[in-house]
Amino acid sequence: MFAKPVLGRTTADAEGDVVVLLIGMRVNHFWAVHQWGLVMLSMFRMLAELAKDPSRGLLGKVMLTASPRTYYIVQYWESKEKLYAYAHAPEMRHHPVWALLNRKEREGKVKGHVGIWHEAYVVPEGSYEAIYADMPAFGLAGAHGQVPLERRGRYAKDRFAHRSAKAAEKTG
Repeated sequence: MFAKPVLGRTTADAEGDVVVLLIGMRVNHFWAVHQWGLVMLSMFRMLAELAKDPSRGLLGKVMLTASPRTYYIVQYWESKEKLYAYAHAPEMRHHPVWALLNRKEREGKVKGHVGIWHEAYVVPEGSYEAIYADMPAFGLAGAHGQVPLERRGRYAKDRFAHRSAKAAEKTG
């Protein structure tokens, strides 16, 4: 089902620091489905696992493709601590999948058929801003909520200057 657009201009209702994880894969050899298919299936299973337990900290995600070979997911997390906790939790899917990939690599069973990567960022409050025009909640707004643009400022410089009540208390 497609989300209906929110008409007009809106912005993300993020407060405080924002944690963003970019994680993806590159198909180096299309014929090696047994390699890259496992990586793709594992990612979908991890996302399903996280969707079942919001307390783990995944707030939202956007799946994207950069080319017919490269697929990635932009993830928004509650905190870097929750991101690390999920990655290291032995009872969750990430831990055994990562261990399997590392073992295959050590045994020389990974032959460059699929590339995997991630980048993680903690973006401090005051270092991000967003604008959406006639869009459903998407990206940062999908993860943190969507508010009318006027609540954060009409111009990018105003949205960058916005401070949450918590941050205002620290500086006030």
